[in-house]
Amino acid sequence: MLHFFRRFPLLSRHEAALVGITAIWGATFLIIHVAMNHSGPLFFVGVRFLTAAAIGLVVFRRTLAGLTRLELGAGSAIGVMIFLGYGLQTWGLQSISSSTSAFISALYVPIVPLLQWAVLRRAPRLMTLVGVALAFTGLVLLAGPGAAGISLSTGELVTLLSAVAIAAEIILIGSFAGKVDLGRVTVVQLFVGGALSLLLMPVAGERIPEFSWVWLTAAVGLGAASYLIQLTMNWAQRFVSPTRATIIYTGEPVWGGVIGRVAGDRLPGLALLGAALIVLGVLVSELKPRTKERAEPRTPDREEASARS
Repeated sequence: MLHFFRRFPLLSRHEAALVGITAIWGATFLIIHVAMNHSGPLFFVGVRFLTAAAIGLVVFRRTLAGLTRLELGAGSAIGVMIFLGYGLQTWGLQSISSSTSAFISALYVPIVPLLQWAVLRRAPRLMTLVGVALAFTGLVLLAGPGAAGISLSTGELVTLLSAVAIAAEIILIGSFAGKVDLGRVTVVQLFVGGALSLLLMPVAGERIPEFSWVWLTAAVGLGAASYLIQLTMNWAQRFVSPTRATIIYTGEPVWGGVIGRVAGDRLPGLALLGAALIVLGVLVSELKPRTKERAEPRTPDREEASARS
């Protein structure tokens, strides 16, 4: 039996690495939820992404001198979406559970083809539409259907808007792929996202919080984790098929729900059914007709490898 599992492992080391970073993604919802007891959302997001930008400055310091106006514009546009996406998500985590946030945030996957349809006139596939329908039904159940229809709280609504912003970020990244230097654009987008968060604190009436090791450790840790995740994805996805990677990434909200459950989150039965439909919708929307895939190293999928910053 042991010989069988050695010869036919359930997961390769590359797939196991992707499972690991997916679990880290799932844990971030609880980490941010706890940090919001010690910091405002804009300050936290600002520190988080400026930390990631500082790491990027060190990693890509030799290539930054060649920054072009196109790269500056592309990085700035993506940075605005990062600010909106993660700023709204963090704001929502002040009032909703980490589990609920994780499942609603996962809706960015089926939202991407809908935005491409609306903006770029790229009609989605049938499976995508099926996935969107399943995910939307799950959202209704997760939020709690009322007599007047879907009833979203403020926290759930801003989290849903954050999913739209993250979907827009992915589309922007895809539209600029191959036209810009990835390293330079990454630094710019992280800097813009973090700087916008701090600059808009006075507008939102948010003050610098009292020092706490909780928000400092969480913000700096998540900033550093962004690069760990990126490097791992770029390494592992050379050997993992897009379909297999998608299935693994679908586990992000599941990890978020499991970790939230351990921390005390208790979703009612109807909400759990909705969460399951969201995960199923995300998975279905990404499935493509079966084609002959050759088992050879591949370059990272540009949307999958850049969806998280």
